[in-house]
This record gives sequence, structure tokens and C-alpha cells, in this order.
Amino acid sequence: AAENTSHTDFILIGFPGFYENRRFLSIPFIIMLIVAVIGNSTIIFIIKTGSGLHSPMYVLIGAIAIVDLSLPMLFIPKMLLNFLFDLNEISLLGCLVQMFFIHFVSSFESTILLVMALDRYVAICNPLRYNDYINKSTFLKLSVAALIRSGILISLIVILAGSLSYCLSNVIEHCYCEHMALVGLACESTTKNSIMGLLVVFCIPGLDLLFIFFSYLKIFSVVFKAASGKSCHKAMHTCGTHLIVILVSYTLAMCSFIAYRFGKSVPPDVHVLISVIYVIFPCCFNPVIYGVRTKEIRDQILKTMLKTKSNVISINVASIRKKQL
Repeated sequence: AAENTSHTDFILIGFPGFYENRRFLSIPFIIMLIVAVIGNSTIIFIIKTGSGLHSPMYVLIGAIAIVDLSLPMLFIPKMLLNFLFDLNEISLLGCLVQMFFIHFVSSFESTILLVMALDRYVAICNPLRYNDYINKSTFLKLSVAALIRSGILISLIVILAGSLSYCLSNVIEHCYCEHMALVGLACESTTKNSIMGLLVVFCIPGLDLLFIFFSYLKIFSVVFKAASGKSCHKAMHTCGTHLIVILVSYTLAMCSFIAYRFGKSVPPDVHVLISVIYVIFPCCFNPVIYGVRTKEIRDQILKTMLKTKSNVISINVASIRKKQL
């Protein structure tokens, strides 16, 4: 009878093959957390304080930075406590709450990338109607739609996961409560969970990617027909930045999906690595790409750095003069 008891407390084992060396594993994740926090905080600060960086395109870049700043905070601190101090226990309720927020917040990145593609589509293909289509009202409607879509779908997979009996094991071979990693411990049929998981993948990143694809097909069709080489180059540069971010985000998401759905022969440590990199790498990568490739943001960062350096020098000079007096 004890064997059929459903577990209500779990142990996050992280990388099972490297359990003995888990303290060394904390080093790269600490570095990635620092990069994500500094990089995204810088982007948010620059867009909020910089003059001329309040157009919809920069607001969307700022929104991605907010998502990329929030996402690592949902699991990396807990993961580091696990690696460094063996604080690896989590309740079923805590696990489900963490699962909800990780999937809920990460789903917004897909939505923001879709809105960025629509923003570029209108700006390039129908510039005279840009202010009619891209405005606060449109952003509000899209935000509410995204909240409802993600809220309902993610809630359903969490509720279904919470209704299962977990009597196979209470050891989750993962660094955080990933949906499939938890559901795999259930001692009953998980068909409905798999179907719901596939539905969420189709309805959020799947549909978003489809609309992004058609938006950029139309954009490139218009750009390549443009008579001006300079305007064509500028449009391609802006779209190129977005496409790099989109390519990285969706490629990593697809690798994670394939590893869990079809890669049963893939070692557990590789599964975990793919899932963690899928979440954390874009958070480190995106601010660097936007900071380097977006001229206005790059110039504002340099301007802020020079201003800060000038202020520090002025303070030091004033301090020296005060001492001399």
C-alpha cells in the first residue's frame, strides 16, 4: 500500500550524472544569472531614460528585457541553493506554482516576438497607417489576449499535472519543475497531459511562429522590391536583429520539445541541459544582441557611460579641491 502512496514532496536532483560535482556546476549558472540581470537591467534602464527610445519598437525590446530579467529569478536561485547547500526539496504545490510561472512568463516572449514582427510588417508594408494600427490601444488588446491565452492554457496543464498520483518516485531529474519531468513520475496514464502539452505548444509558440513567418515573408517581398538601396539595407538590418533573436529562441524551444517528446534515448543530463539552456540562454543573449545591433540603444549606452565617467571625475576633482582647502 505504501508503494501506491502519492508523493507530495519532491527532490530536484538537477544533473543526475554530475551530482557529485554539482557545486562546480553552479559557477556557469551564477555567471549566466549575473549576465542576464546586468544585461536586461541595462536595456530596461536605457529605454526608460533614453531620449528618443519610446517608440513601439523600443517598448517591445524593453518588454522582452523585462521577461528575460524575470524568468531566471523563477528557478536559478532555487537551483543554486540546490547545488551549493543541498536545499533541493520542493512540495507538490510549490512545484506546480513554479511550473505555472516559468511556462506562463516564458510564453510572453513568444507573444512579444510576434508583436515585434507585426510592428515591422506595418512599418514597412503599410507605413502610412502605422499610427492607426500600432498604438496603446492595440498593445492593450494584444496584452489582454496574451494574458487570457497563456493563463488558460498554462493553468490547464498545471491543473492536470496536479491531479495525477505520483507513486513511481519523488526524485525529479531536473533543475526546476518542468512539466514533462514531473508528469513522468506519475503512476497512471498521462495521455491527457501529453495531449494538453502538445495543444499548448501549438496554440502559443506554434501559432506565433506561423504568423511571424508570414509577416516576414511579406516584409522581405516588399523590401526586395524597394527602389532605395539605403532604405532596403536599414530595413534588413532592423529585421535581421529580430530574426536572430527569433531563430535562437525557437531553435532552442524546438530542441527542448524534441528531446522530451521523441528522444527517449537521450541521456537525462542532456535533457536537463537542453531545457535549462532553452530558458536561460535567450535571457543572456537577447540584451547583448539588442545592445550591439541596435544603433540607438548602443549610442545611448555609450552616452550614459561617458556621462557617468564624467560625473565620477567631477566628484573626484571636487573632493580633491575640498581636501586642499
